[in-house]
Amino acid sequence: MLSSAEAARRLAAEGPNALPSAEQRGIAAIALEVLREPMFLLLVAAAAIYLVLGDLGEALVLAASVLVIFVITVAQERKAERAVEALRDLSSPRALVLRDGERRRIAGAEVARGDALLLAEGDRVPADARLETAAALQLDESLLTGESLPVPKAPGDAVYSGTLVVKGEGRAEVFATGPRSQLGRIGVSLAALETEKTALQRETARIVKLVAVGAGVLCIGVAALYLAMRGGMLDAALAGLTLAMALLPEEFPVVLTIFLALGAWRIARHGVLTRRMPAIEMLGAATVLCVDKTGTLTENRMRVVETPQPIVDAAALACEFEALDAMDTAIVAACSEETLEKRKHWTLERDYPFSETFLAMCHAWRSPDGVYVVAKGAPETVLALCGRSELLPEIERAARRGLRLLGVAEASGQGALPEDPARFPWRWLGFIALADPLRDSVPAAVALCRRAGIRVVMITGDHPGTALEIARQAGILAGGVVTGSQIAAMDDARLARAVEEVSVFARVVPEQKLRLVAAYKAAGEVVAMTGDGVNDAPALKAAHIGVAMGRRGTDVAREAAALVLLEDDFGSIVETVRLGRRIYENIRNAMRYIVSVHVPTAGMSFLPLVFGWPLLLFPVHIVFLEFVIDPACSIVFEAEASEEDAMERPPREPAAPLFDARMLVASLLAGAVLLAAVFALYAWAVASGRGEDETRALGFAAIVAGNLALIFVNRSHERTALDMLRAPNPALWSIALGSLAALAAVIYAPPVAALFRFAPLAAPDLALALATGIAAVAWIDVWKALRRRRLSGADSSG
Repeated sequence: MLSSAEAARRLAAEGPNALPSAEQRGIAAIALEVLREPMFLLLVAAAAIYLVLGDLGEALVLAASVLVIFVITVAQERKAERAVEALRDLSSPRALVLRDGERRRIAGAEVARGDALLLAEGDRVPADARLETAAALQLDESLLTGESLPVPKAPGDAVYSGTLVVKGEGRAEVFATGPRSQLGRIGVSLAALETEKTALQRETARIVKLVAVGAGVLCIGVAALYLAMRGGMLDAALAGLTLAMALLPEEFPVVLTIFLALGAWRIARHGVLTRRMPAIEMLGAATVLCVDKTGTLTENRMRVVETPQPIVDAAALACEFEALDAMDTAIVAACSEETLEKRKHWTLERDYPFSETFLAMCHAWRSPDGVYVVAKGAPETVLALCGRSELLPEIERAARRGLRLLGVAEASGQGALPEDPARFPWRWLGFIALADPLRDSVPAAVALCRRAGIRVVMITGDHPGTALEIARQAGILAGGVVTGSQIAAMDDARLARAVEEVSVFARVVPEQKLRLVAAYKAAGEVVAMTGDGVNDAPALKAAHIGVAMGRRGTDVAREAAALVLLEDDFGSIVETVRLGRRIYENIRNAMRYIVSVHVPTAGMSFLPLVFGWPLLLFPVHIVFLEFVIDPACSIVFEAEASEEDAMERPPREPAAPLFDARMLVASLLAGAVLLAAVFALYAWAVASGRGEDETRALGFAAIVAGNLALIFVNRSHERTALDMLRAPNPALWSIALGSLAALAAVIYAPPVAALFRFAPLAAPDLALALATGIAAVAWIDVWKALRRRRLSGADSSG
């Protein structure tokens, strides 16, 4: 057994227990991908054209802008990459070890040579080790050998990194870690978590491609129009490039990458690890949460109550040496010192494991007086062994009080021990009662789910009465209880009716969870399912959102799940749903803003050309606007807190596209109104005989003001900008004030103004431009207020 200090020394000397992993993107790889982005290629082309035209100042400004945007984008990408890498490391297999005389659950990478591993069914072996003890231990070694059948293991045998415990338990000492393990030597990576394209990413990629094709066509058209009307091949190319830059929504993939990566990071801060990014998208659509009782709704800290000491002492002799189960732990903790000494000094002759045909743990001990046999387990099983069926009503009465009963019986063995433990001459000792209190946070969390339109369903292996009592305490609307035996007797049609009416399922075996998931999915529900065992893996994988228990869950369950709860707390699941809704809504708000803001920018890139007016926008102006748009998308909207009523709304339709018709029409309309206002202001300036540079400054100031106003009104789809002022977002004010300061510099600082082709504006003209941009967007808030008043009036009248 290692001490923490010695483990740290060995890890420092030999390196972490990490297998060779897939190569991660470094700065150079990220930079190369960024340089291939269309926006950067357009900027480089524009800088080259200015250089050919002999406009060195404009070329240098664009080159500097390319460098700044490049650095910012690489930094954002790297931040997202680090977030994903951190989640990949956190979600790698865990290990239970003995250090400093205590059990500790640690990351697989922290296992050191000499560590004492505690292995149980469902664990992935984290390193090569030599068995010291083994009880009915069998391992799946197919990863290394290709052999599909489990391999029995005995003390002294080696167990290898990456293999899976399919039965029994044991203790082993680590002798090889990381690249020195058998798995490491053949270069197989198990810890690498492959990133995948999400549905949102695929949807936005299609839109970006469509817009890019359209932008290319319009770019050629504008260049041809410019050439026909004004001549000058290079100037025509600049006009076409400006329109392409104004149209291209390159912010879409940036938003998704950053929002999903940082969303996973935010969820991790609430004790939930994201192993698959699509789960974040689905969280806001969840309609059913299927949860286990023990450890999720309850505290999973069983304690023995109302039980005489002799029964407790007998039950302790039927517990495993390394008591990992919560009930075993509670029983051993409550037994006498004398019994603890017996567990140390008596010889365990035979361990009869819990099985589907014998729902009890049975140990046969060699004592000074002969063979003493004790069994504890499901009361129905133990009572049947002893012929005491008249005591069955006690189980129901205890369950109604939220108590869990185990039956305890004893026997004496003579001669050869039977293969079937039911053949012992059992004597009834009594019941041992245990209680597992409900977590304090559960009733409020269940009530919140109900208000959010999410149905909470309890699926447990516990007694129906216990399940109903815990459901009552938690506030789950049970509608009765269905047992596993009843599920087994149901066809799919009857089960479909049952899942509509009932929210508590008891005495359910793990295999039946898969049928329940399928039934809910067939009913059109979006299912989140919790699980911890090996046999839970199919249900976790089949659910839309599989949630594995981090503390008591097996590695197999964690690998099959999309999310991992570090604390096995139901409140964490509910908070994750809230965060999922927040992330999705913030993505929609950012997308609304992006669609709206590109309309006036693109429109004013070619309308002045059509009407024969001075051009308003050149590449340098688009770059300025990008310095406003990009941080707004990736920082301001991502940092927005949840709407106050986020958990008071029904779940969103999972099949609903991000860019639905209503959203696109509203966003395009907002952009079109701003375009009309800027166009009218520009037309007035041209008609009033103002100079070209002054007219351009006036129009540009209006676009910037409208751009900032769009950020404010798109922070929430429901609340007005004035309402949202009470919701803090420091990044918003930094970007808004920084943009206004930069606007003042490009208009009033002569060297910069010359690069932008601006002339200083008089105070009334600047005020008019800012007012035009703001007023052209303010109608959105007026519409929100009127709609809210109309809806509140309809609610009060209803």
